Order: sequence, then C-alpha cells, then structure tokens
Amino acid sequence: MTSISLPMPTVGVPLPGRGCDCTRCAFWMGLDGRGGPATVEPLCSGSNADCSYCGCAATEAGSPAGACGSCPIRCGSRTDIAAWMHDVGGTLAFDDLSVEGELPQLPSFIPMTDGSSVTALDASLRWPAYGVGLRRVFSPDTHTIYPRFVGKDARQVLGLGEQQKAVLVGYGEDPLVEAFWSYRRRDGLVEELASQNWDVILSPNYSIYGNWPRAEHLLNMRRCLMIAQEFHEAGAVAVPNVYWYRLEDLERYRSWFDDVPAPGIAVNLQTVRENNNWDSWALPGLYWLAENLPEDLPVLLTGLSRADRIAQAVALFGDRLTLISQNPHQYALHGAVMTANGREDIHARPGDAFAATVRYMSSLLPRR
Repeated sequence: MTSISLPMPTVGVPLPGRGCDCTRCAFWMGLDGRGGPATVEPLCSGSNADCSYCGCAATEAGSPAGACGSCPIRCGSRTDIAAWMHDVGGTLAFDDLSVEGELPQLPSFIPMTDGSSVTALDASLRWPAYGVGLRRVFSPDTHTIYPRFVGKDARQVLGLGEQQKAVLVGYGEDPLVEAFWSYRRRDGLVEELASQNWDVILSPNYSIYGNWPRAEHLLNMRRCLMIAQEFHEAGAVAVPNVYWYRLEDLERYRSWFDDVPAPGIAVNLQTVRENNNWDSWALPGLYWLAENLPEDLPVLLTGLSRADRIAQAVALFGDRLTLISQNPHQYALHGAVMTANGREDIHARPGDAFAATVRYMSSLLPRR
C-alpha cells in the first residue's frame, strides 16, 4: 500500500470579535473568567463602553470596497484585521516577548534637545546625558532617517564627550510612530537606529485612548513590547514603553516584568496635561506600578514638568526614577527659565537659560 503524506491541519489566527461581539472574540475572559465560546487567549474583560467606533458600518453589505482603508482604528470588524493579527505574531499575549539588558549609569534628570550639537547648551553644564525625540531622527515627512544621523554615531552628532550618554526617546505623534512601524522592516529602521550607538533607546509608544475599541488597546500594548524586543535583538539597550487602560492591563505588565529581566520601564506622560487625566488615569496607574513592579526596576518618565507632579513621582519611585523633559530646551529658545514660581521670562542667553532650568529640575529629584 502506498502511503500518502497529508498536510497537518492548521488553526487560523485568533481574531477579535466582529462588531465588538465578545461571544465571538478570541480574547474575551468570559463572565466567569474561563473564556467564552470562541476564546483562545483570555486577556480582555469585555468591550469598551466608552468606544466611539461601535456600530461602524464600513464592513456592512453595500459599503464601498476598501472602506476600512482610511480608518486608523483597528477593530474586529476591519476587513484586514487578520493581516494585523499576523503582523503582531498571531497573538496578543506577552509570553513570547523578551527584552533583556542593563541600563548604563544615568542622571536622575535628562534634558531633551533638537538633535543638533549640544556644545553651546552644555558649555557650563557638562551634563551626564541628553535625550533626543524620534521626530528629530526619523522624518515625519519622508519616513526616512535624517541624513545627519545616517551611518553616524549619535554621540558624535550631538557633540557629546566620552562619558556623556545619548538617549533616543522613541516617542512621537501617532502618524510618526505608525509610519515607523510600517516602514521599519522594509527599510531596516530598527537596525539603523541601533547602529547609531545610542546608549539607551526608549521604544516607540503606541497609543491607547479611552474612546478606542478594546482590540486597538490590545494590539498597541503588544506592539509597544514587540518594538522594544526588536531594538534589543538589534543590539540596543531598549526600554519598553507601557500604556494601560484597565487594571488587567497593569496586571499583565506585572507578570511580564516579573519574568523578563528588562532594563527598565518607561511611561510617556507628555500628553497628560489636564488634571482630570492625571488624577483619573496616570497617577493611579503609577501608584499601582510602584506597588507591584520589582523594587529594583528603573522607571523612566517622560513629560513631567510641574513641581507637584514630579514630587508625587519621586514619592512613588524614589531614587530609581529618571525624569526626561524637553522643557529646558523649549524655555531656552525664548530666554525663559523654570523656577519654583513657574516660568520666568528673563530674556537670558539660550545657554544660560537652559543650564538654569536643567539645574532647577534636577534639584527636584533624588541625587545619584
């Protein structure tokens, strides 16, 4: 008898439920925590009551072809949701991701600049580390690395001394980080940035907004860790950025950081300006992280500038906190400085104003 080899049966990629239908979603925890009829990975407690996209008619019968093409939101009803699930590895869990490494010695405060040489600003400071935002390195217009950084050592481009550190703050507006994600493999963007010898790279942040569907939250949380792993695999010291929306999100991060020897955890707070967002989302999440993360895990926060909020962060994280801010550079452009009384427009020379604000903001943090 002749034997015939048959292909092994395969299981399709798990997908979010169409129309925010939890009973058809592969990621629903179910009413009793054991999942629903379609559950593959029980990660989500249910659809987002605040979602502004429920009832989307783009995929209904009679809608034009490619109706989802102009929508930036990834939900279970998208015609290409399977492609997005393939793009993130066919899972929304974190178990297969790993980011290892150890941070170099950093000061408790790191000022950000515009990516040009810091020689004039640093003349009276000799500050231990400087940060540069992603949009100063990766063009939002051409979606390529700016020529001044291509094939260059970041510390040389910035004019830093041998002992000074260069930190790439991989944050940006949604179109910028989405473009980086889309072009990164085709153009070797991750490898190019890693080759520039940044001492630390804070990985790009993929947003979580309260009025977005839950599928978008889950995809973006995984992408934040995926992109950090890609930088790590390219040889960089990469710190993953995290966002959250529910307690279950924070608990998943805790489990991951308990298992993975990551260099640290980063949170981008640049858009948390209103007190309501700080009090209802950012501060409670930071409290939870302070209570539940490994006690020796470095915490890097970007975007805090108010003295009261910095004091709260210091109370939570102590001397493992590193604060990164672009305020000294922004103020210096106008000859202004930050003081205990707030902004003061003293018409100082940019270098003097920059140094004064850096020293003031550093004084709000524990010394290292």
